[in-house]
Amino acid sequence: MADIANNSEIFGPVASGLSFVAFAVIHFLLRPLTPNSVLKSGTQTTWKWRNICNSLVHSILTGTWAILSFYWHPKMAEDLIGTHSTSSLLLVSVSIGYFIYDFIDMLLNHRKRSSYELMIHHFFVIICFGLSVLTRQYIGYAVVALLVEVNSIFLHTRQLMIIKGVPRQHSGYRFNSLLNIGTFLIFRILTLGWMTRWLVIHRDQVPFFAYTTGSIGLAVIVLMSIVLFFRILDADFISKKVRNKKE
Repeated sequence: MADIANNSEIFGPVASGLSFVAFAVIHFLLRPLTPNSVLKSGTQTTWKWRNICNSLVHSILTGTWAILSFYWHPKMAEDLIGTHSTSSLLLVSVSIGYFIYDFIDMLLNHRKRSSYELMIHHFFVIICFGLSVLTRQYIGYAVVALLVEVNSIFLHTRQLMIIKGVPRQHSGYRFNSLLNIGTFLIFRILTLGWMTRWLVIHRDQVPFFAYTTGSIGLAVIVLMSIVLFFRILDADFISKKVRNKKE
């Protein structure tokens, strides 16, 4: 498999295509698993539940895989530009397939402000990851970016709990909220900050187009993450304290 990956230019695109199909199938298989309480809430809520479940599958898969990629191939951490393993190349390719699927799914089924924000995020990720896979450069950097998905596990779990109507006072919701905030700071804020620093330090080693595209994409994602962090902090902790005082 390593020889096929290294010698075939279609390895990445084919893996992305298969990933696209796989997540479409997962979405279909989620239909009989949709809770009755969600089905009663209407078509849009039902779609959102399945979409987030699909996103959760992607986060668990890629977040865990990203950590293991550096464990299996530690040399990649020393050279994020030219060093990568077959596994890490496959990881980034699979993630591209998911983001393309999710982009199309939202475009067809959920044309609202929140979805447009995510579609902008997905657009830049697809472009940056796609360039990485096609050139076989910056695979390690793309894997670092996928460490963010560790936080997305708890972020998506939070969304599913809200859709199902789990009270914010519930012990499971509170525990997930703490894990969400903790992993948000470590795997999202610190990771994105480190990526920004790395890009600035290695400016001379990165071609102008890749640098410009990466910088714009990173800036958009950092801004979205900061806004999201304060939204969650307010909803799960600040506003909660205010409500408790009033009660």
